[in-house]
Amino acid sequence: MSEKPFTIESFYEFCKEKKLMAIKCRKCGKVFEPPRILCPKCNSRELEWIELKGEGKLITYTIIHVAPPRFAHLAPYAVGIVELDEGARLPGIIKVDSFKKLRVGMRVKVEFEDESESEEWPQWPRYYFKPVEN
Repeated sequence: MSEKPFTIESFYEFCKEKKLMAIKCRKCGKVFEPPRILCPKCNSRELEWIELKGEGKLITYTIIHVAPPRFAHLAPYAVGIVELDEGARLPGIIKVDSFKKLRVGMRVKVEFEDESESEEWPQWPRYYFKPVEN
């Protein structure tokens, strides 16, 4: 169990360590992201960080063709929401070699990139999802 505060900064510090972490309520068992100091289900403050397996299913996605400046070099790219096996939902870029392979319900897993070399804020490491190989 980590003693880090329940903040988005802590979440990205874990990503830098190549760990996908979420918050679990000790009172009701809810697992959630993004981090916050109260359980969204029961309002308890009895929380702890847990490491997730990093696998889940794609529940929705879209293809971005006109991107913000920081991501313009990636366009077009897919962004989706993944429901992780532990129950938390997390948005992220979905990397596939063809958008035709994207399917709601497909199994994906998290991967981590090295920190951005950009001098722009934020200097957080990035995670993304890719299809689970069968």
